[in-house]
Amino acid sequence: MLAHEAAAQLGLERVLLVPVGVSPYKRLEPEPGPLVRLEMVRLAAAGDPLLQPCDIEVAREGPSFTYRTLELLSERHPGDEFTFLMGADVAAGLEEWKEPRRVLELARLGIAARPGSRLAAARRALERLGASERATIVDMPELGISSSEIRRRIAAGRPIRYLVPDAVAAFLSERGTYAA
Repeated sequence: MLAHEAAAQLGLERVLLVPVGVSPYKRLEPEPGPLVRLEMVRLAAAGDPLLQPCDIEVAREGPSFTYRTLELLSERHPGDEFTFLMGADVAAGLEEWKEPRRVLELARLGIAARPGSRLAAARRALERLGASERATIVDMPELGISSSEIRRRIAAGRPIRYLVPDAVAAFLSERGTYAA
């Protein structure tokens, strides 16, 4: 949903879906692995001309740092302007990222305000980085869906239909990914 809302509100031609290769910060248990995340992205994007799966992080070794991903994308697509989409909760912690100013040099930010999000904290973080003008708030419908909640529901044997694309739900069920 964020991809489509951001495209409509920010005038984006396409949205690259980039699953993390190796997260330097967040650990998942159970960890399905980068190839499973990439397959879920491919399934979710299938048949949607706006969405384009991108394996740039999965295909390289070492931790996935956003600044490096944006550098590689800039090399692959010179002249393209990038907008990095994230939730306000993530933007609030941007100062703690590796090379946050480099991220802001390479891309504008599209910040989604979700229910209970930390929009004011995100704005303060951007002000401290001197980058308020590099970010735009993307108004999102209030749905309160998170990846953490989806993983919890799967582990508890609860349905996830309509929370993820049907092809992704079927893939996760067949593989037993995130099941208790």
